[in-house]
Amino acid sequence: MLINADTKIAAVLKQHPEAMDAIIGLSPKFNALRNPLLRKLMAGRTSIATAAKMGGCTVDDFFRRLAPLGFKVDDKLPVSVREKRELKPAYISQLSADQLHTLDVRPVLDAGKDPLSLILQTLKEVKQGQALLIINSFEPTPLIHLLEKQAYETFVDIIEPDCFYTYLYRTENIVEDSPAVITTNDDFDETLHRFAGKLDVIDVRQLPMPMPMHTILQRLEQLPQDHALFVFHKRIPVFLLPELADRQLSYRVKKLSDSEVQMLIFND
Repeated sequence: MLINADTKIAAVLKQHPEAMDAIIGLSPKFNALRNPLLRKLMAGRTSIATAAKMGGCTVDDFFRRLAPLGFKVDDKLPVSVREKRELKPAYISQLSADQLHTLDVRPVLDAGKDPLSLILQTLKEVKQGQALLIINSFEPTPLIHLLEKQAYETFVDIIEPDCFYTYLYRTENIVEDSPAVITTNDDFDETLHRFAGKLDVIDVRQLPMPMPMHTILQRLEQLPQDHALFVFHKRIPVFLLPELADRQLSYRVKKLSDSEVQMLIFND
């Protein structure tokens, strides 16, 4: 298989089963590829060039690792092109200073807090033809996945391995409310009793974002039809709720405090 900087990681993994170990050997950051859900979400949209920036290595490091597996480099693509960043969409370069809202959420995360409410509040200020630039230490895939279903185009620019610029461009001037969330369902305990002996339990309270949502979705793929997933969480995962609706899954929530939530997810 011929590869170049623009070849998607998913195509490499599909071509050779040992490519995963070869790539993971380049950087600990690539261990996420062992997670089937993360692999599905990220590998299909991530090129070798983008992955190299994420892992703090070079495109040529990838080529050297993959060569023993039979991959050949497309020499027609100059090195200068191979090392380039992915081209930004035209709308980004056309935005004026007053059309681009910038929000750096890294200090919020460093303080151990969830920047979700701040992001949603800032999004209300973004009008049609404007964009929100979120500066983060990781790619906020749950947020991107949700907003791509709404009136937004998205683009992620990896500035450094731990610095991601996520552009959220609003294509329609519609009124959007924050996702509706029930703090506690009255029948939570009743539902819990209904699934007695048929509970799969998972605790995501200590996982860094965006791993809680990814981990929950991965466990749901393995959940037996007549079982429920019992989740210990620090907060109500608002970006998870549309995903559950898409999968026709029901849920019940019990909020015990501002930092402790229990959740039941099941096939109704």
